[in-house]
Amino acid sequence: MPIDNSIVHQIHKKPDGQPASLTLRDAELANSEALEQLLAGLIEAYNSKPNKAWGYFHEESGAYPFSGWLQQLIDQDIDFVGFTSKASEQLKTLMEGSNLALGGHVLFIRYRQGMTAFLVVALLHHTEGVTVTEQLDVASARHLDLSSLNMAARINLTEWKQNATSKNYISFIRGRSGKRVSDYFRDFIGCVEGSNPEEETNTLLQAFSDYVGEASMEPELVKDKAKAMTGYVNSQTRAGEQVGLEELSGVIDEEQPRAFYDYIRNKDYGLNPEIPADKRTLSNFMRFYGKADGLSISFESHLLGERVEYNESDDALVIKHPPKGLVQQLRNKKR
Repeated sequence: MPIDNSIVHQIHKKPDGQPASLTLRDAELANSEALEQLLAGLIEAYNSKPNKAWGYFHEESGAYPFSGWLQQLIDQDIDFVGFTSKASEQLKTLMEGSNLALGGHVLFIRYRQGMTAFLVVALLHHTEGVTVTEQLDVASARHLDLSSLNMAARINLTEWKQNATSKNYISFIRGRSGKRVSDYFRDFIGCVEGSNPEEETNTLLQAFSDYVGEASMEPELVKDKAKAMTGYVNSQTRAGEQVGLEELSGVIDEEQPRAFYDYIRNKDYGLNPEIPADKRTLSNFMRFYGKADGLSISFESHLLGERVEYNESDDALVIKHPPKGLVQQLRNKKR
């Protein structure tokens, strides 16, 4: 992933209502192996976060100046240092209005992945660890804690400039403690939340269920198509990419690559050609799970009607060929 520009500034703030301060770097970071490793680790951590929201820019205004500064950067009316300095000042101001906000290092990286340009903005914190030195001593070691990343956004610059109707060219992480914690960061980027990944994924899964149901497909064929679908969607979410419905259609049926895509369009499910996916919703689609009164049951959906049967009149679940380990425990209990 070639890096075009990168810089780090620092906001000093504790979640105690005290004023924040800002330390600005006056030059871009030099490209290095360490910087490339940081970007790779940051993108991996970002893509793994399940609690992301998607959207697009507010119309530029005094309350939402970020997109205007970014446009100036693209038009070369302002350099990268100037753009990030203005943005960091704005972030500091918004942080002061949130008692829950905690300062940190603000990282800006503009990079390319294939033909697509991105800007990632992340608030990073350090954590204390230990290391073994060259002298074989054990010593404290401070390092960036990417595993606890919870304030970051990524903007698809190419889609923003080339697709005027897109509602999903910005993604950002929701705070772990709930939406309210990340509101100031969303407002800093100036993002209007567009698609809801959970709702979009549920609609996609409903469309798939309707599609295979109307086609009266054999259970084994449905299973194969479901696996193909989930494999593709999971690979997209791991890469931090949206799900392309036309591409997905080709994955589901190579012989009729547009069949599922045309079905969605003709039935008017209200899905855009590309949608963000929710990994948790997809996982639940592939499994049945229930827990109550000391009983916990979980099984893959394709087993229903094969090794697992539900009798609605008796409200009974029959499990055929249960796991050998469970069977042995039950036999031991009888002795």
